[in-house]
Amino acid sequence: MRGLAFGMAAALLLAVPGAAQVGDVTVGKTVEADATTTMVHEVLVDATPAEVWAAISTAEGWMTWAVPVARIVDGDADLIESSYDPASEPGGPDTIQQRFGERVAGKRLAFRTVKAPAGFPHWDEYRQVGSVFEIEAAGEQTRVRLTSRGYPGSDGGRALVGFFEGGNALALGNLRQRFATGPIDWAAQRP
Repeated sequence: MRGLAFGMAAALLLAVPGAAQVGDVTVGKTVEADATTTMVHEVLVDATPAEVWAAISTAEGWMTWAVPVARIVDGDADLIESSYDPASEPGGPDTIQQRFGERVAGKRLAFRTVKAPAGFPHWDEYRQVGSVFEIEAAGEQTRVRLTSRGYPGSDGGRALVGFFEGGNALALGNLRQRFATGPIDWAAQRP
């Protein structure tokens, strides 16, 4: 799972402990006082905040950058099921479900993964992680920030941080690419 699932100014690189650049995405990590890790991924995209909002807040939008399959579950607009397998069936063992929480249209979207694919490692630890997309105009571009909090300070939590550090950077790189050249061609992405 790549998760859901950011280039920005040099000043932020200095402000975020452990910040690094992964392609066009800036990644920062902080170990909190409670030993959990918070990760922040940021990217600038060539789109308006409204266009980015549509891409991150709808199943149709997710399919243009995050996953080849996404759908609303049982008419619940706050529960999106997705899969990296184009042949995935609704409710199948390879599906992922994210529950949207707080929504501030065009600005902020909070979510939590409530179902992982069968066999996903460290699921009990990952279910503790909450994530928030924040979007804001940045000149003629839009800054997209994905903050994920609550990675446990355990071996499993550290493994998850390692996985999602690159996975979220890849996903946000796809989001940037989606607005630069069009929706991701998922058939071309498969080995």
